[in-house]
Amino acid sequence: MMGRYILMYFLILTIPLFLGLTALQSSRYAQLEQEMRRLETIQEEWIESNKRLIAGIAVLSSSERIEYIAKNDLGLQKKAPEEILQIRIEGDSDG
Repeated sequence: MMGRYILMYFLILTIPLFLGLTALQSSRYAQLEQEMRRLETIQEEWIESNKRLIAGIAVLSSSERIEYIAKNDLGLQKKAPEEILQIRIEGDSDG
């Protein structure tokens, strides 16, 4: 008889404890899911920013832009192939 009362008290105490732990775990899961969504949004923003920066680098490093700056801003002119003098120094293969 006494064992039956102990079992009943045990169940009366543990069932609310399990329900409370389940609610706590559910709340924590919801917080983590919200944090994950926030981080994914930040990651997507970084990816888009990187794409824009890469496109900007491609535009700024284009040969047409460099040639335009050299001619118009720096006053440089491209030399004709016959105006270029190349000097080759070949090493002695004997030693």
